Amino acid sequence: MKIRLENLNNSKKTTMLCGFVLEDSDKVLGLKKIEPKIIPSIRQSINDIGGIFGKIAVIPTTGKTAQRILLAGLGKKENITNDTIRFVSGKIAQKARELKLKEFSIIIPSSSLIEPVLSITQIVEGCKMSLYKFEKYKSKKENNTPDLTILVSKSEKIAKAIKIAEIVSDGAIYTKSIANLPPNECTPTTLANFARIVSKKNNMKCNIISKNDLKKKGFGGITAVGQGSKNEPKLIILEHSHGPRNEKPIVLVGKAVTFDTGGISLKPGDKMDEMKFDKCGGCTVIGIMKAVSELKLPINLVGIIPSVENMPSGESYRPGDIIKLYNGKTAEILNTDAEGRLILADALSYGEKQYSPKAIIDFATLTGACIIALGTNIAGMISNNDKLTQKIIESSKRTTEEIWQLPLNDDYMDMVKSDVADMKNVGIGRAAGTITAAAFLRNAIENTPWIHIDIAGVAWTQVATKEKPYNPKGATGFGVRLILDYFVSVGFIDIRISKTMFIHHVI
Repeated sequence: MKIRLENLNNSKKTTMLCGFVLEDSDKVLGLKKIEPKIIPSIRQSINDIGGIFGKIAVIPTTGKTAQRILLAGLGKKENITNDTIRFVSGKIAQKARELKLKEFSIIIPSSSLIEPVLSITQIVEGCKMSLYKFEKYKSKKENNTPDLTILVSKSEKIAKAIKIAEIVSDGAIYTKSIANLPPNECTPTTLANFARIVSKKNNMKCNIISKNDLKKKGFGGITAVGQGSKNEPKLIILEHSHGPRNEKPIVLVGKAVTFDTGGISLKPGDKMDEMKFDKCGGCTVIGIMKAVSELKLPINLVGIIPSVENMPSGESYRPGDIIKLYNGKTAEILNTDAEGRLILADALSYGEKQYSPKAIIDFATLTGACIIALGTNIAGMISNNDKLTQKIIESSKRTTEEIWQLPLNDDYMDMVKSDVADMKNVGIGRAAGTITAAAFLRNAIENTPWIHIDIAGVAWTQVATKEKPYNPKGATGFGVRLILDYFVSVGFIDIRISKTMFIHHVI
């Protein structure tokens, strides 16, 4: 999709002119000067949809401005959220594709409703992500992707916002594209190759630690989980070093189990095909690193992705085994399907020891218990630092990648203590499964500010997932927009002013 910016008063004729309408309103937001010939078409469209949220009307017109008029309802003004325009823009883009148009134009709503830069961000994200389809393995592909023209009365500040929103959207789309790959097409080695390609294109350092070195260097969790598969485990490390040389980095860690059978503790066969999505945390980290490098953010950022395939075989680790993790602590294995915390513990310890970071954020499709607790529309979050937590919560509200904080105290930490080792890899029965998994991870970190985000319910669309046009069936890319907004919020990049500002800070 190509995106252009034009002045509303001097724009070229478009195949479809699109505008937003509030419920109980007779005006198109942002459209001040109306060509007389299209006034009847606009009135008809407004009457057809009544401004109801998500409702769309398309009417042909004989005007010079457009071949068609599309009006889309935003609902009541008091119900407008940070997702409203993104959601409705996605429906507009999908309608343009359905009509097999080569291009369409959207009028930016007036600033009295929403700040123009925020409108731009939501329109670009909604349109680009809604037109994404995973068709790699289809013999007949739907190639029609219409271009978008954004119509504004003033172009000041807008061009920069469009570029940033495109890069952020592309990061999320790239994440989806990798996460949607089937397990026979995406092994730990494949994922490492994707990281190499991204690093080469974007001037990042890439280091891949393979099976033999993982064992020699004491990555006991990654080694144990990965040893049952012929597809060898990898530890993928990406470094974006554009900040001051002596400034501590932020470390992102993402779980990437390219396929999870559960190992010896075999999962039920129902929906096991969805376990190709157990790599989504790692894919999110790669997508974030890609976007950060393309935005050329002047920060130091490290992405660490432990990648394995969890398979049953004569070489697999077993319930009852005791393994030594990277930080020297021992873990009793009670369930080989609780593998994610083992590989994450190694990666978290390595990230802290190697980089002495100012903060660590990890993403993982870690526990089915998170789906039981929060459903499939909200991710679980556990942290040891209130300041960092608040920043992420604020970004969650702006991006509507929703999260909910869960507690972690000594009682939960006690639930993962083992009688025969330092820890056990499951808690006590089914109680607090998401929290006890995080408690296991907490043992891998000393005092670095840390946030764990359990994306088991939100990483791909499931039966109970709220339907959103910009999240078609499959992987959602959850977390990319969230973390990039966090970088905006703390001043690494400011899209609210005409020039980009970079401000270094301490978390």
